[in-house]
Amino acid sequence: MNRPVRRAALTSVTVALLLGALKAWAALKTGSVAVLASLADSLLDLVASLVTLGGVRWAMQPADAEHRFGHGKAEALAALFQVGVIAVSAFAILLRAIERLSTDQTSTDPEYGIGVSIVAFVLTLALTSYQRSVIRRTRSVAIGADHVHYQSDLLLNGAVIVALVLEGYLGLAGADPLFGIAIAFWLMFGAWRASVEAINQLMDREWPEEKRRRLVEVACGLSGFERLHDLRTRTSGNRDFVQFHIWVDPDMSVAAAHDVVEALERALADEFPGIEVLIHLDPAGQVDDPHNPLVEADESAFLKETKR
Repeated sequence: MNRPVRRAALTSVTVALLLGALKAWAALKTGSVAVLASLADSLLDLVASLVTLGGVRWAMQPADAEHRFGHGKAEALAALFQVGVIAVSAFAILLRAIERLSTDQTSTDPEYGIGVSIVAFVLTLALTSYQRSVIRRTRSVAIGADHVHYQSDLLLNGAVIVALVLEGYLGLAGADPLFGIAIAFWLMFGAWRASVEAINQLMDREWPEEKRRRLVEVACGLSGFERLHDLRTRTSGNRDFVQFHIWVDPDMSVAAAHDVVEALERALADEFPGIEVLIHLDPAGQVDDPHNPLVEADESAFLKETKR
């Protein structure tokens, strides 16, 4: 699972390098704000992709004495760095576009910008398709943030082509900076979107309701215990962590209770690969803290699905 994430990060760096070089040449030839905005975004893509690569490599380090839950949150930190990079680039593009609107300057040699933008669109489309396949297999939040960034690049490159055609061939003055402003706001929206999952991981947000419900269904398909409660879930990088309590017969032997826990762990690992499970045994009927709102919430949400 780690190798596809590393390859995806390296591919992003390579594409960003190539597109940065092409767009720098096109920006010099055309003087277009839209192309300049696209160049700034590609250069920041390179920085963000390098940080993603570093974050991914760090997150892949095995658990050690100081990080017993692993280093998965390094991916979330890399994703947040990307969000900052995106926001800064969007603000710079917005300022440049507003400045351009106040002058009579127009773009030149639009064919160069259009040609480079078409190449960039094709390369970015191929990269995002590859990233989607990696995300489906690994659930990497860092590659996910990178994917959001490059998705915005598809719109950005399309907008550059339209802006240059409108201003360079149809004579619509101001189209180029106006598209630059639109791109800037789109990038800001992408930054906000990319930040949500990273923040959720850093704050140990619970799994989505459907995923939690599926875990309860799998667990309660087994025998040997009466009820599951006090369920807690979180995700760190591409690893899931789960802990919960179960009621067992007070007269059950330690060996028999151990077998119940082992069966639960195997079933959950089959359904959620890479999961780490911590199960606490309670004598049937015991509630350690009846006033704990987490216990009450879990019981009310999953009472129908859990065993009586």
